Amino acid sequence: MTNRQDEKAGRMKARYNIIGASVIGVAAAGLIAVAGFAADTSSGGAMPKGETIAKGSDCFSCHAINQKIVGPAFTSVAAKFAGKKGAETTLVNAVKKGHVGTWGKVPMPPHPQLSDAKIKEIISWILSLKKTKTAAAEAASGKTYSYTVKGKTLSTSFPIYQAGTKKVTPEVFRGYELFNSYCFRCHGEDAVGGSYAPNLRRSLANGMKESKFVSIAMTGVKSKGMPSWAGFFSPHQIHAIYQYTKARSVAVVGTGTPKH
Repeated sequence: MTNRQDEKAGRMKARYNIIGASVIGVAAAGLIAVAGFAADTSSGGAMPKGETIAKGSDCFSCHAINQKIVGPAFTSVAAKFAGKKGAETTLVNAVKKGHVGTWGKVPMPPHPQLSDAKIKEIISWILSLKKTKTAAAEAASGKTYSYTVKGKTLSTSFPIYQAGTKKVTPEVFRGYELFNSYCFRCHGEDAVGGSYAPNLRRSLANGMKESKFVSIAMTGVKSKGMPSWAGFFSPHQIHAIYQYTKARSVAVVGTGTPKH
């Protein structure tokens, strides 16, 4: 083999090594993301039996305990049916057979795969719930966090930085990780906007509320080709994506990996 052939072979080998390393890196990133999802949806301590069954089904794809997603918060259901005669039977039938009308026009699908005994455990747990203060409630209370960008003061309903630092909160950083693992494919890397879907920074800057952001993410927009992320992302993960995107929309967080 000539010197020139040796050099060419060496370059080709180096190129394949780089490609191989990149593929391994992408695979590793995917595994890290999956592990992160598991961490986001897990909870410590013993859960009531009804909650355990609910989390093992698809209930948390459309509902959260204390926040409206696609369907009502479980605490809202508990408050609406508190003390009402036949509440358990009504709710068991709604879960078993499906229902629409009580909470709006979005139908709840039937759940024939759940036994009556399991549905009763879920309903018993839901009816035992009481409202607690949530991030959404704190936002509604009027508490704001102010930041100055290029001489202009901007406010958000949640903290972007950890107190006394220029490091973003774990919630905002998690939103960055999730967005740049999945949402970027249509909405652009670093939320800069894409060819296939709206610029979310602009949508939020123009007044889109978190409730609408979450609802669209969970239910999708079939007519425009956006899939439903219910069942893949948890409400907590969508909340984190919202915070990151909102932080980008007010220019407090720039492109690239935020300090954390």
